[in-house]
Amino acid sequence: MTEAVAILNPDGASRYVLLCEHASNYIPERYAGLGLGTADLARHIAWDIGAAELARQLSARLDAPLFLSGYSRLLIDCNRPLGSSTSIPRRSEDTDIPGNHDLPAKEIVARQDRYFRPFHAAVVACLDARAGRPTLARDGRPTLARDGRPTIVIGVHSFTPVYQGVSRPWHAGLLYAAATRLGRGLVAALAADPALVVGDNEPYRIEPEHDYTVPIHGDARGLPAALIEVRQDLLADAAGIAAWTERLAPALAAMA
Repeated sequence: MTEAVAILNPDGASRYVLLCEHASNYIPERYAGLGLGTADLARHIAWDIGAAELARQLSARLDAPLFLSGYSRLLIDCNRPLGSSTSIPRRSEDTDIPGNHDLPAKEIVARQDRYFRPFHAAVVACLDARAGRPTLARDGRPTLARDGRPTIVIGVHSFTPVYQGVSRPWHAGLLYAAATRLGRGLVAALAADPALVVGDNEPYRIEPEHDYTVPIHGDARGLPAALIEVRQDLLADAAGIAAWTERLAPALAAMA
């Protein structure tokens, strides 16, 4: 059985804690692909293509803990608030998701409990420990908290080159809300390369009703937080992922 969250390098010494909320397009067989074919399940609507491997390489370069989701965002999106219209999407971009229509309340709660809550509980335990707050082990016993230390929360994502027929000019973007120093600093670091078009809160913006990682794990805790978005065609192969690791790792290290 696939776990809701894979945790890599949990004791990493970096200030960064990395999340990849759309790491997988896996949907258990019992859901019959939510009524979609294999071609649709390989698209961005099911996961962020290339983001998981980019996150793994950044975790290794920065010595940072990394949390990877184990299931498709189509079952439930780990970067959306529970109950939002995009938490369990009935339509994604131009594609209808038949298996998400007319869900009974019992199934919605089951998906929240199986896929969403375990992912975020693991992140919360990590952030609490780094802040020096007591936490509980799986057996219910209190664990020794680490000394408080600075933490920066980063979500690693990718985006489509074309959205609803409109080409996107950005090679990468930084999405942030309260953490303006972090967000603008990373934008400036990447934009120092004149060959790159870097989005400042593009191609998306952080919205509390449609985002979870930055508002909850970052801003609500008073921690600097941002999402990194890299265009998917630039992460299409090992060489592209390695190149973006080389761009992003120094920029992140300079802001730590």
